[in-house]
Amino acid sequence: MQNSNSFSRRSLLIGAASAGLITVLPKTPSWAKVVVDINGSNFQPLPIAIPAFDGNPELGAKIAQVVAADLQRSGLFIPMQLGQMPERGSVDSPPNFGAWRGVNAQALAVGSVQQGGAGLQARYRLWDVVAGEQMDGQQFSTSAENWRRLAHIIADAIYSRITGESGYFDTRIAFVDESGPKAQRIKRVAVMDQDGANARTITNGQDLVLTPRFGASANVMTYTSFGQSDPKVFLLNVATGGRDLVGNFPGMSFAPRFAPSGKKLVFSVQNNGNASIYQLDLASKNISRLTNAPAIDTSPSFSPDGNQICFESDRGGGQQIYVMSADGSGVKRISFGDGRYATPVWSPKGNLIAFTKTGGGQFSIGVMRPDGSGEKILTSGFHAEGPTWAPNGRVLAYFKESAGGSRLHSIDVSGRFESTIPTPGGASDPSWSPLLGKA
Repeated sequence: MQNSNSFSRRSLLIGAASAGLITVLPKTPSWAKVVVDINGSNFQPLPIAIPAFDGNPELGAKIAQVVAADLQRSGLFIPMQLGQMPERGSVDSPPNFGAWRGVNAQALAVGSVQQGGAGLQARYRLWDVVAGEQMDGQQFSTSAENWRRLAHIIADAIYSRITGESGYFDTRIAFVDESGPKAQRIKRVAVMDQDGANARTITNGQDLVLTPRFGASANVMTYTSFGQSDPKVFLLNVATGGRDLVGNFPGMSFAPRFAPSGKKLVFSVQNNGNASIYQLDLASKNISRLTNAPAIDTSPSFSPDGNQICFESDRGGGQQIYVMSADGSGVKRISFGDGRYATPVWSPKGNLIAFTKTGGGQFSIGVMRPDGSGEKILTSGFHAEGPTWAPNGRVLAYFKESAGGSRLHSIDVSGRFESTIPTPGGASDPSWSPLLGKA
């Protein structure tokens, strides 16, 4: 039996190239009882306590606050208020389980953080209060400016250990930053942490931009730019802001998206009134045409295995969702409900396709299975559109109009937990990055 007061020495390097974070993981006890059944019909959020971390008082409080905010925003956890906590808790000794049970805490996350020079060293432990056992324990070292990423990674560890699914907090969201009067709106490609922190613009606003989309990592994006000529598709280096034109096609090129491997790009090219879907191999620059119908085919999105593509088309007389093989063969319509369907995007799990639906004067965000069955509307709102999946396939971001302009929102696939994602100003066209540790 593992000594619950000790950490193992097995090391796992997480995102060293991009973050410098080193994690030490112990063996996880198999007898822990606390679990969140996120698919159950009688779901109840889990009460969890996250006291301020020991060590550096300022950083310890801020890290605990970010962890708690991440978990609360997921809708699956109810973090306790500081005034409700019977003790501060320490990473160096087991908690008073009886005291925590007395205030109905079912899980407890404690930690410590020390700052030395430009670096941080942190420890964290997750306790199952119900069973009185340790569920997880990790150690981290990183640079001082990465303290928010450290908090997001700890939140991911807690989320994953209790729900059994991958977390999604150590991620970023790209979006179109909107400013200025409606008739002269300035739109820039921007990026921020998934909770709205550290927002920054990447393009200069001289050209109108649309549909920024991350690749296989958070280091590269593609987007559509309306410059002095027809719209064109560009590749964008997130760190430097450098960009490259994908191709100088006749007419408009737009709605780009990467293949899961990051090695190919699909997009639409419109010419002579029709729009067809093309695929570009980024290494060889070989281009292949995937659709060739007298219609507007656009918004392609790969399945996570790269074998299929969903897209929207009006080839049947109105906007609907279709699925085809990655080589363009076997086109099949999958949407048949009332209204029009647009902006389909395949879930990272492969089990669902999210979409925008319009009809009866209403915009909605919904999901359906890849065969078109099980359609479910998650939320509706004024110009609600443009869904994008978190990397765990559990949560969607989208945008909709409000009195103050366009804003980003998130909602889980149950439709129960919806929240606003803060941005500096108006925002549209979100795209969720992969986990930063995979960059």
